Amino acid sequence: MDGLCRKSAFLTSIFEEVTLTGSTNADLLARAVQGAPEGLWLRADAQDGGRGRLGRIWESPSGNLFASTIVRLRDTDPSPASLAFVTAVAVFDAVRQMAPQVPICVKWPNDILTPDGAKLCGVLLERASDAVVVGIGLNLVWHPQNLERKVTDLLTLGATPPDAQTAVEIVAEVFARYLAIWRQSGVEVIVRHWEARAHPRGTALSAKLPDGEHLDGLYAGLNEDGALQLRLADGSIRAIHAADVFLI
Repeated sequence: MDGLCRKSAFLTSIFEEVTLTGSTNADLLARAVQGAPEGLWLRADAQDGGRGRLGRIWESPSGNLFASTIVRLRDTDPSPASLAFVTAVAVFDAVRQMAPQVPICVKWPNDILTPDGAKLCGVLLERASDAVVVGIGLNLVWHPQNLERKVTDLLTLGATPPDAQTAVEIVAEVFARYLAIWRQSGVEVIVRHWEARAHPRGTALSAKLPDGEHLDGLYAGLNEDGALQLRLADGSIRAIHAADVFLI
């Protein structure tokens, strides 16, 4: 039912559901400007204008999870960009709850992958004034075909995933927990959680930087503020703050 609203019994999240929208992120960006509160989650059964990073189209037919939430920034909060790591850790743990038998890892900054590099989930963070809208697209039962990069879904991987509403409630509960850790303990603690869930050090990566430069190297962890450390062929370490990163 469009516009269905309910409050979670186990945390302060408020859930709204719509059958179809263009983009849950776009909807919550508009509502954030109008004063919508932190903890509001909007889930759509389907989107006809879903998008990922760098303006990429995110195919959004019914069956998968398409949801966004609002974080209201406080003066004492860490860097808003580090919410990408909060989200990655939260979604990783949520997927582990939904499908404990499926092996997964995180890739910088917030992709959830299988060990062979197939993408399960995409995250898009967008800001409006003092609000950050966090969008999550998780492939539960379907994934697009014929993309340049490998993608998959939990059903294909042999899991019995929950329905989308149950999935967003699981994600919301874990996200709230890590959001509190982020506020109380800072980015460095979240980065350590992230590293514990990442592919192994020494994994070969390729990074495409915003200026078009391409770098190949080996994953050498993250620095304290979350920059990717890439060990180049000459042994030097390059800190990557913005890039498209791929497993090689």
